[in-house]
Amino acid sequence: MSATVLAASAALGIWTYLIALRGGFWRCAERDGEQPAAHARERWPAVAVIVPARNEADAIARSLASLLAQDYPAPFPIVVVDDDSEDRTAAIARSLGARERLTIVSGAPLPAGWTGKLWAVQQGLEHVAASPQPPKYVLLTDADIVHAPSALRGLVGRAEAGGLLLTSRMVRLHCASLPERALIPAFVFFFQMLYPFAWVNRPRHRCAAAAGGCMLIERNSLAACGGVAAIRDALIDDCALATRLKARGPIWLGLTDCAASIRAYPHFGEIRRMVARSAYAQLSYSPLQLLLTLVALGLTFLSPPLIAIGGSGSARLAALVAWGLMALGYWPTLRFYRLAPLWAPLLPAIAALYMLLTADSAYQHLRRRGGMWKGRAQAAAAKGP
Repeated sequence: MSATVLAASAALGIWTYLIALRGGFWRCAERDGEQPAAHARERWPAVAVIVPARNEADAIARSLASLLAQDYPAPFPIVVVDDDSEDRTAAIARSLGARERLTIVSGAPLPAGWTGKLWAVQQGLEHVAASPQPPKYVLLTDADIVHAPSALRGLVGRAEAGGLLLTSRMVRLHCASLPERALIPAFVFFFQMLYPFAWVNRPRHRCAAAAGGCMLIERNSLAACGGVAAIRDALIDDCALATRLKARGPIWLGLTDCAASIRAYPHFGEIRRMVARSAYAQLSYSPLQLLLTLVALGLTFLSPPLIAIGGSGSARLAALVAWGLMALGYWPTLRFYRLAPLWAPLLPAIAALYMLLTADSAYQHLRRRGGMWKGRAQAAAAKGP
């Protein structure tokens, strides 16, 4: 049997497994829809909203306005932690008024061993814990997220109905520019492939993940698992936190139309920086894992079109079927982002770009610029002296 036939057969086997046996991740079925029963609750627990913010002057006004407009029928104070912003983030937040509901905390200097976002979250949690009546839940949400008026009610309703320690929404990411249409849906597709949401939501399955832009957390359980201090150096902090919380009880993760990011990526370089920030961290900063990952991605995504175009006989047939399964699997994510199905057969080319971005993430780490985000190389800082 030739190497070409082996490669095509392996790719077909991989895509058969992914489509048939990997939690149905590709169907995008785990979603956060309306829950009338949850909305009919008589008593609602208190929630504190914590918004870590660094250089978010372009987005924070819309994000906070959407939080202040929540129809939640119980107290939900909002705490914005200004993480040493170099723009007017704090001033814009203060200009919204609502002093009885909105508190602005000026962040302390970043200590060694902490990533910037987690240090801001920690300060928000300390502020909340010092209140006379600490809430049952905390909502951690980014300063570029806009929430529908019923979003908080839906989150808490789901958490209360399921006894969830962590309820997380993968918000709809901005997808308007050509770089966004090319790369953002694939980012969501790859995330679901890595962490099938159905497995995350199955209490006895070890798979755990969350989307850091919107996480409702049961506060006592967070403290019991060591709080964010236990993951202070994690770049992929949402999944690290989900792993700890799922060891104590059920969690939930799903796609949503109730919250959306307004952070735009009009140029390819901005998406490159987003991916490069954490891709190598996902591989535990291991050159061997990087090499194996690139080989596996090449076999899975690149070999089907290459063999289908340049091969012959049974190898070409197997490669065509694998390529077809790949496109079929990608289509529901494209539909969620309201994109044409013509993008589906282009997934191999998109995957090739992500392979380059993953290699670039390793290169940036070698330059001691790992985890670079808004002027801070957080991976280097997290490693400490």
